[in-house]
Amino acid sequence: MNFEQLSQLRPDLAFIAHWIRGESQVLDLGCGDGVMLNYLQTDKQCAGYGMEIDDAKIPACIARDVSVIQQDLESGMAMFGDNTFDTVLCLSALQMMKDVEGVLREIARVGREAIVSFPNFAYWPHRVALLRGRMPVSKTLPYEWYDTPNLRCATIKDFEQLANDVGLEVLECVALHDGQPVTFLPNWRGSLAVFRFRKK
Repeated sequence: MNFEQLSQLRPDLAFIAHWIRGESQVLDLGCGDGVMLNYLQTDKQCAGYGMEIDDAKIPACIARDVSVIQQDLESGMAMFGDNTFDTVLCLSALQMMKDVEGVLREIARVGREAIVSFPNFAYWPHRVALLRGRMPVSKTLPYEWYDTPNLRCATIKDFEQLANDVGLEVLECVALHDGQPVTFLPNWRGSLAVFRFRKK
């Protein structure tokens, strides 16, 4: 997969990919169908593993030549030593974790740097939905309240505070909308929050 194909398929992943150095070791937590790792392997000569629990997504990873470990993210990182990876990715999966603090500590332990993304609950249409008395449903939060896999709702400011409490140094923070950076009022206008960080 080349950059143009990734940009068309997942513009958010295409933006995040520029933060990952070529020929680096990558762990992709909640790798889904393996699109990101497939791109990193073929276009940036990276190596690494994906970790995914969903039975239905494993065949797609294998078809894309992604080395995937079928494992729960909250316990799966224990198999890796400290600083095993140059970059650990946890893209649109953090909000599904029960122990977010523990997952962040493990991410910072096994990776020299990490990139996480999650739906920004402070995005203005989400706020409008709440004012109307309804739970938000959007491109980044596509589920109804009764069938969502998301256990946590967070804003950009919430994650900044948690990162500080957990002992993480935020290197970059970007709000995205349709894969494009939002610079003006990012906590209002960005539907997806993306953080690059490392252990302090």
